[in-house]
Amino acid sequence: MSSNPTPGLARFNAAADRTARAALREACASEAWGSRLLARRPYPSADALFAASDAAMAELTAADLAEAMAGHPPIGRPTPGDATSSREQRGMSAAGDDLKAEMLELNLAYQEKFGHVFLICATGRTGEQLRDAARNRLDNTPEQEREIVRTELGKINRIRLGRLVEDAADPADAAEGARP
Repeated sequence: MSSNPTPGLARFNAAADRTARAALREACASEAWGSRLLARRPYPSADALFAASDAAMAELTAADLAEAMAGHPPIGRPTPGDATSSREQRGMSAAGDDLKAEMLELNLAYQEKFGHVFLICATGRTGEQLRDAARNRLDNTPEQEREIVRTELGKINRIRLGRLVEDAADPADAAEGARP
């Protein structure tokens, strides 16, 4: 991402707190993360916003992470009508029925072991890569998995924030899912 201010970043910086909070909630469901980012506005650049996001992510408690994960649908089952989850999980859309069924089983096994959705930055990954990651991560301890989830969530947040600050649309429109 560029460190130059963009129209989207300028709009985000100038938006009313309620509007900016709604846009941040679309990026990450953690209230603590969003509050930390709001408190540091205005941002001189996208890079400054990303750095603030990374810092806020590092400070999230286990409960904050759980709140953030609750905003993500399982891999292979994007939320109907949600362009963001469909776009991010595009790698599963071309998967065959066998791979989709295997991913469902892996999602269920993961959720049973760890108590939350299998969270991974799916953008740019194939269905096979997502399946392999789920298989491999089932061997992790809960502590290992919590830190992997924190890292993956940070990647997702950066991608979503990048869309927000590069978007020339009003943050209120982005918060309502109007982004392409």
